[in-house]
Amino acid sequence: MQPEATELTPAENDIFDRPLLMTPGALNRWQRMKAAAATDGITIALVSAYRSIDYQCDLIREKLQAGKTIEEILRVNAIPGYSEHHTGRALDLHDGLGMPLTEAFAQGEAFQWLCDHAHQYDFSMTYPRDNAWGINYEPWHWCC
Repeated sequence: MQPEATELTPAENDIFDRPLLMTPGALNRWQRMKAAAATDGITIALVSAYRSIDYQCDLIREKLQAGKTIEEILRVNAIPGYSEHHTGRALDLHDGLGMPLTEAFAQGEAFQWLCDHAHQYDFSMTYPRDNAWGINYEPWHWCC
Protein backbone atom coordinates (compact mmCIF):
# COMPACT_ATOMS: atom_id res chain seq x y z
CA MET A 1 0.00 0.00 0.00
CA GLN A 2 1.03 3.58 -0.63
CA PRO A 3 -0.03 6.12 1.98
CA GLU A 4 -2.27 8.88 0.67
CA ALA A 5 -0.67 12.28 1.26
CA THR A 6 -2.28 14.38 3.95
CA GLU A 7 -0.27 17.56 3.41
CA LEU A 8 -0.49 18.83 -0.15
CA THR A 9 0.35 22.15 -1.69
CA PRO A 10 -0.59 23.64 -5.04
CA ALA A 11 2.13 23.21 -7.65
CA GLU A 12 2.11 24.53 -11.19
CA ASN A 13 -0.39 23.50 -13.84
CA ASP A 14 0.40 20.48 -15.97
CA ILE A 15 0.86 20.50 -19.74
CA PHE A 16 -2.94 20.33 -20.11
CA ASP A 17 -3.35 23.41 -17.85
CA ARG A 18 -4.80 21.36 -14.98
CA PRO A 19 -3.75 22.46 -11.47
CA LEU A 20 -1.59 19.91 -9.69
CA LEU A 21 -0.85 19.15 -6.06
CA MET A 22 2.17 17.55 -4.41
CA THR A 23 3.75 17.45 -0.98
CA PRO A 24 5.73 20.53 0.04
CA GLY A 25 8.96 18.52 -0.02
CA ALA A 26 8.29 17.16 -3.49
CA LEU A 27 7.42 20.65 -4.73
CA ASN A 28 10.69 22.03 -3.41
CA ARG A 29 12.69 19.21 -5.01
CA TRP A 30 10.75 19.53 -8.28
CA GLN A 31 11.28 23.29 -8.51
CA ARG A 32 15.00 22.97 -7.84
CA MET A 33 15.37 20.11 -10.34
CA LYS A 34 13.37 21.89 -13.04
CA ALA A 35 15.43 25.08 -12.58
CA ALA A 36 18.70 23.14 -12.79
CA ALA A 37 17.52 21.40 -15.96
CA ALA A 38 16.53 24.76 -17.48
CA THR A 39 20.00 26.14 -16.65
CA ASP A 40 21.37 23.22 -18.69
CA GLY A 41 18.98 24.00 -21.56
CA ILE A 42 16.62 21.12 -20.75
CA THR A 43 12.84 21.48 -20.59
CA ILE A 44 10.85 19.23 -18.29
CA ALA A 45 7.19 19.75 -17.52
CA LEU A 46 4.54 18.06 -15.42
CA VAL A 47 1.92 15.70 -16.81
CA SER A 48 0.70 14.37 -13.47
CA ALA A 49 1.46 14.55 -9.76
CA TYR A 50 -0.78 13.70 -6.78
CA ARG A 51 -3.76 11.45 -7.48
CA SER A 52 -6.26 10.46 -4.83
CA ILE A 53 -7.32 6.87 -4.44
CA ASP A 54 -10.77 7.89 -5.73
CA TYR A 55 -9.20 9.44 -8.84
CA GLN A 56 -7.23 6.24 -9.46
CA CYS A 57 -10.48 4.26 -9.20
CA ASP A 58 -12.08 6.58 -11.76
CA LEU A 59 -9.12 6.14 -14.15
CA ILE A 60 -9.46 2.39 -14.05
CA ARG A 61 -13.25 2.51 -14.35
CA GLU A 62 -12.98 4.74 -17.46
CA LYS A 63 -10.51 2.36 -19.09
CA LEU A 64 -12.74 -0.65 -18.33
CA GLN A 65 -15.71 1.17 -19.85
CA ALA A 66 -13.57 1.91 -22.92
CA GLY A 67 -13.12 -1.84 -23.42
CA LYS A 68 -9.68 -2.45 -21.93
CA THR A 69 -9.16 -5.58 -19.86
CA ILE A 70 -8.13 -5.34 -16.23
CA GLU A 71 -4.88 -7.11 -17.14
CA GLU A 72 -4.05 -4.42 -19.74
CA ILE A 73 -4.91 -1.65 -17.32
CA LEU A 74 -2.81 -3.01 -14.46
CA ARG A 75 0.28 -3.06 -16.68
CA VAL A 76 0.12 0.75 -16.81
CA ASN A 77 -1.93 1.77 -13.76
CA ALA A 78 -1.42 0.64 -10.19
CA ILE A 79 -4.31 -0.74 -8.21
CA PRO A 80 -6.01 2.05 -6.23
CA GLY A 81 -4.16 2.34 -2.95
CA TYR A 82 -0.88 1.20 -4.52
CA SER A 83 -0.02 4.10 -6.84
CA GLU A 84 2.98 6.22 -5.91
CA HIS A 85 0.92 9.19 -7.08
CA HIS A 86 -1.15 8.83 -3.87
CA THR A 87 1.92 9.89 -1.87
CA GLY A 88 2.14 13.30 -3.54
CA ARG A 89 5.79 12.57 -4.37
CA ALA A 90 5.44 10.93 -7.80
CA LEU A 91 5.61 12.97 -10.98
CA ASP A 92 4.95 12.09 -14.59
CA LEU A 93 7.19 14.25 -16.76
CA HIS A 94 7.33 15.40 -20.37
CA ASP A 95 9.89 17.22 -22.48
CA GLY A 96 7.41 18.95 -24.77
CA LEU A 97 8.28 16.70 -27.71
CA GLY A 98 5.83 14.16 -29.08
CA MET A 99 3.06 12.53 -27.11
CA PRO A 100 3.36 12.46 -23.33
CA LEU A 101 3.51 9.21 -21.38
CA THR A 102 5.18 7.20 -24.11
CA GLU A 103 8.48 5.34 -24.22
CA ALA A 104 9.67 7.92 -26.76
CA PHE A 105 10.44 10.12 -23.74
CA ALA A 106 13.46 7.89 -23.12
CA GLN A 107 14.99 8.97 -26.44
CA GLY A 108 15.18 12.65 -25.53
CA GLU A 109 17.71 14.87 -23.82
CA ALA A 110 15.41 15.45 -20.85
CA PHE A 111 15.39 11.76 -20.00
CA GLN A 112 19.16 11.54 -20.21
CA TRP A 113 19.45 14.65 -18.04
CA LEU A 114 17.12 13.05 -15.46
CA CYS A 115 19.15 9.83 -15.49
CA ASP A 116 22.30 11.86 -14.84
CA HIS A 117 20.96 14.42 -12.35
CA ALA A 118 17.57 13.49 -10.80
CA HIS A 119 19.25 11.65 -7.92
CA GLN A 120 20.73 14.99 -6.80
CA TYR A 121 17.15 16.06 -6.02
CA ASP A 122 16.19 12.67 -4.50
CA PHE A 123 14.19 11.60 -7.57
CA SER A 124 14.46 8.17 -9.15
CA MET A 125 12.68 6.37 -11.96
CA THR A 126 10.38 3.81 -10.37
CA TYR A 127 9.53 1.63 -13.34
CA PRO A 128 12.60 0.74 -15.40
CA ARG A 129 12.42 -2.08 -17.90
CA ASP A 130 11.64 -5.48 -16.34
CA ASN A 131 10.88 -3.97 -12.93
CA ALA A 132 9.89 -6.18 -10.01
CA TRP A 133 6.30 -4.87 -9.93
CA GLY A 134 5.44 -6.00 -13.46
CA ILE A 135 4.49 -2.45 -14.47
CA ASN A 136 5.34 -1.47 -18.04
CA TYR A 137 8.49 0.58 -18.57
CA GLU A 138 7.67 4.19 -17.65
CA PRO A 139 10.64 6.45 -18.33
CA TRP A 140 8.46 9.48 -17.56
CA HIS A 141 7.57 8.41 -13.98
CA TRP A 142 9.90 9.77 -11.27
CA CYS A 143 9.42 9.77 -7.51
CA CYS A 144 11.22 11.35 -4.56
